[in-house]
Amino acid sequence: MNDLYIREINIDWSFVNENSYLRKIPVLSSLNHLAFHRNITFFAGENGTGKSTLLEGIAVASGFNAEGGTRNYAFSTYDDVSELSEAIRIIRGARKLRFGYFLRAESFYNVASATMTLYNDDGTLPDYHSESHGESFLTFITRCDPNGLYLMDEPEAALSPQRQLTLLIHLMSMAEKGAQFIIATHSPILLGIPNAEILSFDGDTLHPLEYEETESYKITKLFVENRERILKELMEED
Repeated sequence: MNDLYIREINIDWSFVNENSYLRKIPVLSSLNHLAFHRNITFFAGENGTGKSTLLEGIAVASGFNAEGGTRNYAFSTYDDVSELSEAIRIIRGARKLRFGYFLRAESFYNVASATMTLYNDDGTLPDYHSESHGESFLTFITRCDPNGLYLMDEPEAALSPQRQLTLLIHLMSMAEKGAQFIIATHSPILLGIPNAEILSFDGDTLHPLEYEETESYKITKLFVENRERILKELMEED
C-alpha cells in the first residue's frame, strides 16, 4: 500500500490560461497525472525544462508558502507564483502530515529572516543568519521531523561536495523513517541516493531514468575523466 504523504497529483489544464508560458514547456504541457512511488523522488533535467515550476506548483497546492517555509509561513517579498498551483490537485496518502517544509535555495535567506522575525516568539528556533547559507541549511535539515513532507528546490546550491554527502546521509536516514522528499536537483551526488526515483524533464515527456543515465552524472564523469581534452575543445569552440 502506498503510504506516502503525496501519492499522486492531477493537473486540470482548464485552470491555465491558453496563452500561458506553462503551455510552452513541453514536459509540463504534456503532463496530466503523476504518481509517486518512493520516499525520495528527484526531478532532474536541464535549466528551463519545468522542474522548479512543477515543484513550486505542488508546494503551493499542498498549502506551503511560495517562497518557502512550513505551511504556517505566510510572508511574501515578491509575488511571482505561476498559475500551475491552481490547476494541481493533490491525492494524499492515509498518514496524517505532522510536519512539512518547502525549501527554495534562491529564497532561503528570506525564509531565515522570516523565521527569526515572525515565527520565533518563544525563542526556540536557531538564528540561521549566524551561520553560512550552507551550514544554516544543514542545521535546518537536522532539526526536521522524520514524519514529514519535504519539497526542495536545488538544496545543493550552497553546499560543498562534502556537505552534499552530509545531506545525502540525512535524506536517506529520514526517508527510511518515513519522510517523503520531492527534490529538484542538478547534483550528481544527491542523485546517487539508492532506491530513489529519478524523473527526467529532458525531452517532450516526463520519464524515469537510472542514475547513470542522467546528464548530471554523464557530464560530471566525462569532465573528471577527460578534463584537459574537454577544456581544450571548449576553448577552441570559443
